[in-house]
Amino acid sequence: MKKSFSALVVLLTVVLLPLGGAAPWLSVARAQMDFSLDEAESDTPPADDSQGDDGADMTFDENQSEGGEGADFGAGGGDIIGQLAAEDEGAQAGATEGAPRVTASQEEVYAVQQVYALRINRVELLPSIAFTINDPYVSHTALGLGLNYWFTNVLAVGVNFLWYQGLSSESDLNFFVRRSTRLAVPITQWQMGAHLNFTYVPLYGKFSAFNRFIFQWDAYVVGGVGLMRTRPVPVIDPEIRQFDYGMRVAFNAGLGLRVFLSRYLTFFTEFRDYAYLEKFENLEVALGDGRTDANTWFASGSTLVNNTTVQVGFTLFFPFTFEYHLPK
Repeated sequence: MKKSFSALVVLLTVVLLPLGGAAPWLSVARAQMDFSLDEAESDTPPADDSQGDDGADMTFDENQSEGGEGADFGAGGGDIIGQLAAEDEGAQAGATEGAPRVTASQEEVYAVQQVYALRINRVELLPSIAFTINDPYVSHTALGLGLNYWFTNVLAVGVNFLWYQGLSSESDLNFFVRRSTRLAVPITQWQMGAHLNFTYVPLYGKFSAFNRFIFQWDAYVVGGVGLMRTRPVPVIDPEIRQFDYGMRVAFNAGLGLRVFLSRYLTFFTEFRDYAYLEKFENLEVALGDGRTDANTWFASGSTLVNNTTVQVGFTLFFPFTFEYHLPK
């Protein structure tokens, strides 16, 4: 019986001890869950829980109502995210107002490169050498000198002079034909030529050489009229006949290409044809006293002769420098 009573006492002690220790916790929970009427109407979040466990931290003040000035979280009524968003928008607006405004431009811009070398109001000196390319019997090599005045940037008037005497030579073909067939080809000897020319430049450009140098060039058309001083070479009856030089009216036309090495020095090549009416030696020999008559030495009529030449040379422009005068 005593053992049964002792066991009952131990059992009650074990059961009642936890209940007695939990009693304060239950009282605190009941105190924290106790709200007054004013506290229920307030929407302000609870204060910090660091004051203790006695339930006093759950009390609320009437001044902490929504929108009140006494709220712990400032004038925003506790909306911290809204405040930060408003401040960020304000900063972005201020930065946008201070930044320069970019506007799209619709204007068209044209870049016009100035001409590398002007010719207007400049004098051009052209030393050159000319080679005949269409006469298989006589080579008419000549030294040339030209002078042009450019009254516009594309038009010039000038003269050129060619000296042939002492530089021409008869080919071996003519000699062997005459010797083997007893037939002679009449030939002429030229002394000089002087011509008035007009030059026009329709094309102008530039090109690259060796992927390093850039050269300016122009192409021109030239033509004019002048005089040739020539005479027949006696090959039919050279023992008796002797000819003097005479003047012939000559027309010329050609194409040229000029490459600028600097603003005043150029290299040029030119293809030109000089056409004139020539008097050749008579292929027939008169008998008797007619053989010594100079009127029988020339062939009847005149023959159109084309002296097609290739000229190469250099150009010097004076003055060496020039200035651009742009419109205002």
